[in-house]
Amino acid sequence: MDKWFGQQAVYRVSMGNFLFFGCMSLAMLGVKHRGDKRDAYLHHGHPLAKLGLWLLFTCLPFLFPNEVLNVYSWAARVGSGVFLIIQMIILLDFVQCWNDSWAANGEEDPRWLYALMGLTVCGYAGTLTLAGLMYAWFKPAGAGSCSLNIGLITLTLLLVVAFSGLSLAPLARQGSIFPSAAIGLYAAYLCFSALQSEPRDYACNGLGHSLTAASGGTLALGMLVTLASVVYAAFRAGSNTALFTLDGSEDGEGPGGARQALLADVEGTSAGLDGVPDVAEATREAVTGGAPKPDAAAVARAEAMAPVSYNYSFFHLIFALASMYIAMLMTGWGSVAQDKDRIDVGWASVWVKLGAQWVTGLLYMWTLLAPALFPDRDFS
Repeated sequence: MDKWFGQQAVYRVSMGNFLFFGCMSLAMLGVKHRGDKRDAYLHHGHPLAKLGLWLLFTCLPFLFPNEVLNVYSWAARVGSGVFLIIQMIILLDFVQCWNDSWAANGEEDPRWLYALMGLTVCGYAGTLTLAGLMYAWFKPAGAGSCSLNIGLITLTLLLVVAFSGLSLAPLARQGSIFPSAAIGLYAAYLCFSALQSEPRDYACNGLGHSLTAASGGTLALGMLVTLASVVYAAFRAGSNTALFTLDGSEDGEGPGGARQALLADVEGTSAGLDGVPDVAEATREAVTGGAPKPDAAAVARAEAMAPVSYNYSFFHLIFALASMYIAMLMTGWGSVAQDKDRIDVGWASVWVKLGAQWVTGLLYMWTLLAPALFPDRDFS
């Protein structure tokens, strides 16, 4: 009964956060320019008013009947899956950008390439080391064959070998070994995290047997780490207009390019048509010794029309989904068997993490194969 009430409390707080950030996301729809009042007054301004609204939304779900919370708990499972997929896309983009940046720098200074190769070796070494530790920790002596754990660890290694080999194949036009090493290490970590989430009374969870019930400080530290990763994911996703833009833009039409074009229009002269210089402008420059200063009002108008640097609506949507994801972590993905003194422990957490591992690997292999399968499309 205590576990049920604990889950209900988590769901209600999570639902309050979801409603707050969801309403903020809806309110930010269509904000494209800095001059929009919603930018100054709602997104960047009035922090105390937003704090009051957040507290109101957090308390509101405690008035809802249990039927509403049951519907939200199932919706949170779907929203958490979407959040995990977005995190995977962010990771793939980050690793690929890292590889491209260092490889480009290596054309001028080969030390960048040596550093990239060193990180690649470290990535594969970390993957093999973690796999060895998992074979030792999750097949303890006297626990039987532990075929499930052994099979999951072996499948992880086979997945790493598969996409590493694919990245070196001629078919993968944009393949590189460093992203494979980084994704391989992440896949090994997901496998470790999944096996560590097995119930503590499971005979093959040797690591779990050596751990006592988590203390309050340990739980607090775990939640802080989780929240930090969620906040980073939200900022990364919300500000990455290249990955998650809702409007789409061609080259030169992004926020920076549009702003520069607007300021260029303001700071430009009134030169005559067809390249004929403006006589009045030339005279004024001769007298003052330089070009005239742009009009302050015109500059302010240009700044107001400058595009926002990221999608505000999507930014708040990420936090709404993150609220669902944290609720799933704290309730063991809705499992009644979740211990109240442990976070993210249970078979539901195990299979969610393993699913995330395979989706990440398949997504990465798709990024390697897609340019060859669809040569007419631009995947840059």
